[in-house]
Amino acid sequence: MTFAPTPIPSRTQYVLEAIKHAILTAQLSPGQALVETELAAQFGVSKTPVREALKTLAGTGLVVMSQYKGATVRLVDATMAREVYDVRLLLEPEALRRSITRKGSLDEAQEALERADSAQDKAERSLANRDFHRALYLPCGNPLLARMLDEVRDQAALVSTVAWSVIPTWEREAAEHREILRLALAADAAAAAGALHDHIASFVRRAFPDDVDGGDAA
Repeated sequence: MTFAPTPIPSRTQYVLEAIKHAILTAQLSPGQALVETELAAQFGVSKTPVREALKTLAGTGLVVMSQYKGATVRLVDATMAREVYDVRLLLEPEALRRSITRKGSLDEAQEALERADSAQDKAERSLANRDFHRALYLPCGNPLLARMLDEVRDQAALVSTVAWSVIPTWEREAAEHREILRLALAADAAAAAGALHDHIASFVRRAFPDDVDGGDAA
């Protein structure tokens, strides 16, 4: 027997998405305290949906809950980035290869790439890039594989947000995205998967040049 996930109440979902967006667009900085009373006042809700939203965000790795410090935005360092992107290196190229082999639609990847190219700021670009990568692996035909990648998706976006604030490398990454999609649309599964692996593997090396020991991300 399978059980459907319990739906998140609408107010909690609203607060969750608002806090997530603020984190992934650098409106809330890594290490910043997330005070329930302040957030409740900001969103015009009680503390309960704020508390539930923070618990959910802690589960996705964007927020850290501490008995003494309360909730804070997760800090990003080379160790955290390597862990997140190591998972992506292992799973995402294979998921793309399967998407291409199954002739899955890549229309959403094309649309996300166009949004990224026309983005007015790095926040909009970061969210579009996040959608681009998801559109590549979602048609892989294995829901569990897609869910595993979804679980690290927000943390990967947080790493990108922090890295771009130091070294804005999105033009290079945009060119790599275009090449990955070109190969995928040409149905060259091996070359597309290889290009995606290289793209992921180069990101943390550029973002943390003094700390990375061979592993990487995008």
